[in-house]
Amino acid sequence: MDLYSQLRRFGVLDTHVPRYTSYPPTPHFTDTVGAMDYGRWLARIPEGSEVSLYIHIPFCQRLCWFCSARTQGAPGGAPVASYVDTLIREARAVGAALPPGVRARSVYWGGGTPTILSPADITRLSCAVHSAIPLTNDAEITVEVDPTEIDDARMDALAQMGMTRASIGVQDFDPEIQKIIGRAQSFEATKAAIDGLRARGVDGLTMGLLYGLPKQRRTSLARLTQLLLTLSPDRVTVQPYAHVPAIARRQSLIPTADLPTPEGQLALFDAAAGVLRWDGFDPIGIDHFALPSDALSTASSRGDLRRCFQGYTDNPGGVLLGLGASAVSRLPQGYAQNAPGTSAYLKAVAAGRFATARGHRLSKDDALRGRMIEMILCDFRIDIAKLLAERLGPVARIEDLLTHMLRQFPGQIARFEGGLRVRANSKAMVRVIARALDAYAP
Repeated sequence: MDLYSQLRRFGVLDTHVPRYTSYPPTPHFTDTVGAMDYGRWLARIPEGSEVSLYIHIPFCQRLCWFCSARTQGAPGGAPVASYVDTLIREARAVGAALPPGVRARSVYWGGGTPTILSPADITRLSCAVHSAIPLTNDAEITVEVDPTEIDDARMDALAQMGMTRASIGVQDFDPEIQKIIGRAQSFEATKAAIDGLRARGVDGLTMGLLYGLPKQRRTSLARLTQLLLTLSPDRVTVQPYAHVPAIARRQSLIPTADLPTPEGQLALFDAAAGVLRWDGFDPIGIDHFALPSDALSTASSRGDLRRCFQGYTDNPGGVLLGLGASAVSRLPQGYAQNAPGTSAYLKAVAAGRFATARGHRLSKDDALRGRMIEMILCDFRIDIAKLLAERLGPVARIEDLLTHMLRQFPGQIARFEGGLRVRANSKAMVRVIARALDAYAP
């Protein structure tokens, strides 16, 4: 059976499968988790822990048609500054609830468009957050950068706050495709932003490609990847465009006639991945690539790679603290998500309480299944010894789950003495394989 026939048989080409950046996925969160739960969970983080921190800036100067993220247009400076005031208040409340010695090993500013903030707002937000939740000495600070929404003053402010990595989405440099998806961003503007940040000592660069856009072809995407590599990133993400206008209404502005078939979409991924491998990048999990010298490659080779909402991380700590509207926190007890609407988020924090609106309390079975899903998406294997060392379940329960997977995918996965692995020719369907462990899947 050829690859496409195999993928079609198991529904890979026709079925929406979660990315499993959380387990359970966020659509299964409910309002049974609230602000009081989150406060108790924060207090139970072990003293001296190293955590990850996510800061959400939901505003964009323009709303790109392809984007399905929770964002909103920025009507002017005052609402954005008011939102920053609320972020500062939330950060101080979270910091006050934490046990002594808790520090942030990684900080990620996402959006939306974080670089829509004024230089003054960047400075006061970073100072307040770092004061409330101190950083480790080697903390990585990543900021999503829109090259069309950044200038010298903003770059100065980002460098002064300690930014170490820029994350820049390219989507595609082809002007025709940019017009179709409502995103104008030239190669020249992108290069100027990267050069400006590097001149200020920000050396880390993650670049994101989106495949499956209208009018993309294998040859054009290969050329795009080669052009992107002239900017010398150390990490590249290659992620599929998901056309879901029922969820992201702005996507209805994108004509569907020139969208590739599912088989065509996989061929596009192969084209970009082939260029990256040829240029010396290591494949990381399902959709990331990194230079061999990068921390993600090191973590992958050691078996220490972990899943996160941005894809993958080398931070072994399991605690994520989310600040801002719709931000998700992950703690040993479960997930807590802030109110998704900006207005509800602002009101909750102004009232002196955490903005938690929903979440999920993890059971022992959730923790085991989630870790097994994470292993298979990071390492394409499940290691029984690691699961036992992390006290996630008895051997009998682990064996039951592995047997269940083998029954569903006998030709795609294989047992070995210490666990289970995905066969090399079946890695393209690893998310479908992982779904066999999902107790919440329909």
